[in-house]
Amino acid sequence: MTIGAALVLLAVVWFMTLFVVLPLYQPSQGDKNDVVPGTSPSAPANPQLGKRCLIVTAISLVIWGMLTLIISTGAISLETLNIWGGIQP
Repeated sequence: MTIGAALVLLAVVWFMTLFVVLPLYQPSQGDKNDVVPGTSPSAPANPQLGKRCLIVTAISLVIWGMLTLIISTGAISLETLNIWGGIQP
């Protein structure tokens, strides 16, 4: 795996993890009965983006490390996924 491929894999894993973590345990302004005028009641009351980014980074580094190890050792390769004979190495 090249450095560029590893960085792209890290970016993909980070953003996928971000989209999973963002809505978790997020009370809305409507839940807190403190709706700011001009906003939707379903808008987050306190998004805590810095804290969530740190959590996402920690989780995604673990997932990325496991995926990088699997790809680097060759446990999963194009030949492994070639079940119909359509992928050429």
